[in-house]
Amino acid sequence: MNDEKKDGRAHLSELMKKFSTAMLVTHGTGGLHGRPLSFAGEHDGRLYFSTSVESGKVAELQDNPRVAITMQDSTRYISISGTAELSDDPELIERLWREPWRVWFPDGKSDPALRILSVEPEVAEYWDQSGARGIKYLIEMAKAYATGTTPASGASSDNVKIRL
Repeated sequence: MNDEKKDGRAHLSELMKKFSTAMLVTHGTGGLHGRPLSFAGEHDGRLYFSTSVESGKVAELQDNPRVAITMQDSTRYISISGTAELSDDPELIERLWREPWRVWFPDGKSDPALRILSVEPEVAEYWDQSGARGIKYLIEMAKAYATGTTPASGASSDNVKIRL
């Protein structure tokens, strides 16, 4: 793996640590279907979420496991596409369990409906406008506004696309 790709993956990994929820987009019978999921984190290059076996997304994933995941706050944006799998592996559930999940899984780690949804990412993009990047972004936007022009291509974000 080249240094640029390694740096991009490392930065993406750091960005994802800032999020506890992500939007999962699946292919449903009526088209694309997005919904928020509790993000359990990234381990070994995979992304993990909790879900219920009774959820409509389970049937959608059986028909088509290709998904998109998005995460966003006021200065960071992430888009990931990949392939999803469901697991009821007790060791994986034990490792990833978060007490706030008890709201959806009253029996805790042993709740029969609890599944771990893992995603093997294939392509990721991120835009990071935090810190110094954010200041640069604001300056470029202010200049464009003051002069009645549009910012130079790329000035609005530091977009990085990584094939994983």
